[in-house]
Amino acid sequence: MKLKRSTCAVALIAGLAGAVPVVTFPVPAFAYVFTQVRIEGNQRIEPETILSFANITRGAETSAGEVNDALQRIQNSGLFETVEVVPQGNTLVIRVREWPTINQVAFEGNRRIDDEQLAEIAQSQSRRVYSPATAERDAANMAQAYSQQGRLAARVTPRIIPRDGNRVDLVFEVREGDLTEIERVGFTGNRTFSDRRLRNVLETKQAGLLRGFIQSDSYNPERLRLDENLLTDFYRSQGFADFTVQGIAPELTRERDAFYVTYAINEGPRYRFGQINTVSEISGVDAAPFEAQNRVRSGGYYTPEIVDVTIRRMETVAIQQGLDFVNIEPRITRNMRNQTLDLTFALTRGPRVFVERIDIEGNTTTLDEVIRRQFTTVEGDPFNPREIRNSAERIRALGYFANADVDTREGSSPQQVIVDVNVEEQPTGTLEFGASYGASSGIGLTAGLSESNFLGRGQLVDVSISTTKGSRSGAFTFVEPYFLTRDLRFRFSGYYRETDQDNTKYNTRSAGLETGIEFPISASSRLSLNYKLSKDTIFDVTPIGPDEETGELEGSSPILVAEEGGLYTSALGYGYSYDSRRVGLNPRTATKLSFTQDFAGIGGDVKSVTSVLTAGIETTAWRPNVTLRGEVEAGAVNMLEDQTSRVIDRFTGQRVRGFEVNGIGPRDLEAPNEDALGGNYYWVARAEAQFPIGLPEEYGLTGGLFADVGSIWGLDNTAGANGVEVDDSMHPRAAVGVSLFWTTPIGPLRMNFSKAVEQQEYDEEQNFDLTLSTRF
Repeated sequence: MKLKRSTCAVALIAGLAGAVPVVTFPVPAFAYVFTQVRIEGNQRIEPETILSFANITRGAETSAGEVNDALQRIQNSGLFETVEVVPQGNTLVIRVREWPTINQVAFEGNRRIDDEQLAEIAQSQSRRVYSPATAERDAANMAQAYSQQGRLAARVTPRIIPRDGNRVDLVFEVREGDLTEIERVGFTGNRTFSDRRLRNVLETKQAGLLRGFIQSDSYNPERLRLDENLLTDFYRSQGFADFTVQGIAPELTRERDAFYVTYAINEGPRYRFGQINTVSEISGVDAAPFEAQNRVRSGGYYTPEIVDVTIRRMETVAIQQGLDFVNIEPRITRNMRNQTLDLTFALTRGPRVFVERIDIEGNTTTLDEVIRRQFTTVEGDPFNPREIRNSAERIRALGYFANADVDTREGSSPQQVIVDVNVEEQPTGTLEFGASYGASSGIGLTAGLSESNFLGRGQLVDVSISTTKGSRSGAFTFVEPYFLTRDLRFRFSGYYRETDQDNTKYNTRSAGLETGIEFPISASSRLSLNYKLSKDTIFDVTPIGPDEETGELEGSSPILVAEEGGLYTSALGYGYSYDSRRVGLNPRTATKLSFTQDFAGIGGDVKSVTSVLTAGIETTAWRPNVTLRGEVEAGAVNMLEDQTSRVIDRFTGQRVRGFEVNGIGPRDLEAPNEDALGGNYYWVARAEAQFPIGLPEEYGLTGGLFADVGSIWGLDNTAGANGVEVDDSMHPRAAVGVSLFWTTPIGPLRMNFSKAVEQQEYDEEQNFDLTLSTRF
């Protein structure tokens, strides 16, 4: 900035902050009287605006300090590159040079973060006044964005290109640099657990063989703070109630391309539970029903998780008994001599606080009612902090929002609480094109369009088509989760499926419509009522006879020949399902049970009753990093009015791992095609374990062992080829194998290597299978 000196030898000193030192010297003690102010050099900024910044009164005495203050105010407005304030007799001359206008903002050298993302970070925008300070802040914020991706060496430099008309192009030159990796993660103070075990707990990982694909091995200060919480949670879950992280020391290597990160920890003593009691301090409330919900056992290692589970179970009892304002207060007494913790669950009367209202903000697409129905609490209800937290989890589980915060604040009085819900919308529609592979089905192609929050109403609309070797299918689904504004899940779908000799010598075609409603009958169980209308066709069944070219016999079993053709099925059904995870009172163990029955014969050609029962359990109670699963299934098709079942109605498929699709069950061995016929009945029991295999957790590879045993049997018509009755007895099959689970960007893959240990000589074995892993 250019400085001017008045005729009275008054120095008006101004400079950029920190750039020019302030110099003071004696100033004569007299004042100016300006009768006019002349402004020079302004182009876009109105003179009145500049005068308002100067705040100089015409005709009034003005000191040299006030003139200097006027200069500072004009300069600090940020509108001008240079400012001169020059007294000339009774005239004050203000000369300015305006900052140029930004013509356009551009980015060069960026590949990892695209232009749109950087533009959202920048405050400098086209058609605004250029400000060097703003441009520097923008560059610093962009470098910080790269730093969060692990690129600490990233540099962003703002450059300006002059254009005519007092305009400039603002260009941010980006040097992204390489990823700053974490070469080693170490620990000091750990005695109970090895460094390797503790590394698996952390979100931050060491750089390894797959460093080009794993982003968690790049340095991110925010991730280190998360790791501190993860370490604390892990140690306290193992009984170390006094555990602390004393410090985290990231050290840059000499080459400045990697970090060594060391966690200094203090484990403290490991506690076991001592005496466990439940007491009631509320008149008229018996502690016995609450005591029955206690899951803490004396002698076990302390873990906050089991304490929290017990509190949740006790709070459920309070709700069932209609008790409001009841607190379950865990009181812990340390016994340092024997390193035990005595625990008392005290039922106390909490403050009488009510929910005044629920405020929802940020939902630009989703309707308020979609969010509000996730609350079991409404305005005027007693305030239950845990229920509010559970509601927040249900809102996040919808998948509609990138972020969902639920907080509380005092309302119009200390006895009133306002619940604030602040959400950030995210895209809920997906357009998918993909490929899949199965050892038996071969390569498949899929395409789908799905919207899980249709019109912001929480409705699901899904359209998909797929094709594999020997099959083609398409489906449409619409789901209204709150039909008639109640907890009624309405579903309507249509489908078309066609198989082309899928491990068979005949083809099938099915097309149908399904609809139904589902509603809760308890906290963990639901009941559904369904209706299905379909046409199922068996075609291209070749009767036994000589081939026209070779003369060799070919053709399918007479049983299949008799079943050829299309029949309509009209069926009413119901289904019951139980899943302990809906309540989540035991986070280490999940159990599920389902039973369905479909009654065909409400019109149509087929009259039957089809029943299917499934039950399963999954637990990590034995060891946290080892998952055990067990599952049983059974089904039956019972034909009515002397009808016989068809292969399209019977149970087929890959029920027992280790065998091909349609690889087990009754088979007509006298027919040239030796077709699998399926069975009216089936059962299968599965057991498996999933566990680490010693590789770093960030690789996403785990191992497993499994064993399956089951059978498919039972035919209404056993008259096979050449007058030989088909053996439809229940012959158990069994297989064992090992699995490799791999969590990849395209989904969880599962590779099964199996060996049949019990089979019939005509069964078709499958020793390898690659599939997408299904969740329990």
